[in-house]
Amino acid sequence: MWNYLFVPILLYLSKDLAIAKAQTSTPLLLPSQRGDDSFPDSLSSAPSCTTLDPKLYYRPVIGILSHPGDGASGRLNNDTNASYIAASYVKFVEAAGARVIPLIYNEPEDILFEKLELVNGVLFTGGWAKAGLYYEMAQKIFKKVLEKNDKGDHFPLYAICLGFELLTMIISEDRNILESFSADDQASSLQFVKNINIKGTVFQRFPPDMLKKLGTDCLVMQNHHYGISPERLRNNPNLSSFFKVLTTSTDENNEVYVSTVQAYGYPVTAFQWHPEKNAFEWGSKMIPHSEDAIQVTQHVANFLISEARKSTNRPPARKVLDNLIYNYSPTYCGKAGKGFDEVYIFTQLQTRI
Repeated sequence: MWNYLFVPILLYLSKDLAIAKAQTSTPLLLPSQRGDDSFPDSLSSAPSCTTLDPKLYYRPVIGILSHPGDGASGRLNNDTNASYIAASYVKFVEAAGARVIPLIYNEPEDILFEKLELVNGVLFTGGWAKAGLYYEMAQKIFKKVLEKNDKGDHFPLYAICLGFELLTMIISEDRNILESFSADDQASSLQFVKNINIKGTVFQRFPPDMLKKLGTDCLVMQNHHYGISPERLRNNPNLSSFFKVLTTSTDENNEVYVSTVQAYGYPVTAFQWHPEKNAFEWGSKMIPHSEDAIQVTQHVANFLISEARKSTNRPPARKVLDNLIYNYSPTYCGKAGKGFDEVYIFTQLQTRI
């Protein structure tokens, strides 16, 4: 009998507890509901907008260096002069509030460097090319980036995957410095270097819980066969004096490689992982697409563009419009299920300035 009476009593008490909890919990209030004196009493009284920082440029443009080929081993365009930019890099930049001008690696050098004067930062993409004209142009652009910063223009450079490898070769002045790693088509974590100060780095705006998850969850995409170990980087005077190591990662054979670096004296950041893929590529099942992974993409993009807004360059609007990537059309190539979903393909005949 007592069992039959006990159940209704429990149900009654649990209901009372739920009501009490709901009454004592802090509701989510809008500014007008919190009694905020700064909020206008009347809807007809429009609040004033926050004054923008006049030192920042709110129409930044990023130059992305094109890569040899068509991004699909000649299946889309077998022109020997063709080069491409994966659309995910373009979307990555646009998602943070900037526009893109393609820097076509094999167009006349004077035209390419005219375009470099129209942008507020540069992005080197992933790929495979480590020699020839492509390497030479990356080297020359990198030199220009340093020169611009030395002259007082805050001019950032992001280097992703192959871009990381190119900077490693260029700065070390050693074409053979890279080591082999098994990190092909692999989601992984990022291990922060012990006692590293992330102030002023790409990770500075990440919430604490996200920084923790980066070290425990597979939130970043790795897709490379080469890299550099922490030991080799430290033992190269050119590299160790230019870059500080922020994170490392581990490949399939449990070998540790450097995964994120940032320059000591320049706004140059290099990633041996792909921050653009989480939100904008779908060809591999290993690409992380969780909400946390998407936030990683957005935070990394936001940092690049926040740095580009510090640039003092104010390019002529008409020249920018004439050279934006909007003048080109992307090619959908995702049906094959591998590689990129979209690419922009360029030939020398398409050159403009």
